[in-house]
Amino acid sequence: TERLAREIMKDMGGHHIVALCVLKGGYKFFADLLDYIKALNRNSDRSIPMTNDQSTGEIKVIGGDDLSTLTGKNVLIVEDIIDTGKTMKTLLQLLKQYNPKMVKVASLLVKRTPRSVGYTPDFIGFEVPDKFVVGYALDYNEYFRDLNHICVISETGKEKYKA
Repeated sequence: TERLAREIMKDMGGHHIVALCVLKGGYKFFADLLDYIKALNRNSDRSIPMTNDQSTGEIKVIGGDDLSTLTGKNVLIVEDIIDTGKTMKTLLQLLKQYNPKMVKVASLLVKRTPRSVGYTPDFIGFEVPDKFVVGYALDYNEYFRDLNHICVISETGKEKYKA
């Protein structure tokens, strides 16, 4: 997280940054990353949380429906994991209509999957195999968000905690 914060500041540091969190799994990474960024530079704001309903693919903006406030701003989208990349491509298209000055994406994890649409974020923490990972706010049916580490959940674990 500290390494990513340094990379972000090297790239965006001379600019005022508005940071957007993709919820729910991104909140812990978002908070930690913003703490490091704020320690390196005071020109950043926490801002509009966003959530992705993976069952419908619909992106909902919560806590700040007026995205016109992003016009002319330098936006950093903070995501927990890029799986196929479809959600992020949709979100970037949504934000584009509000004419931000710059949009960069930081993702803690990027999944190596054949289902990828080829999207690569600007800042990547780690690449992970095409497995279901939990912990550090990533969940499986709302379980495991509170783990301080990230790990793969086995098929047995998925069966035990299925909805």
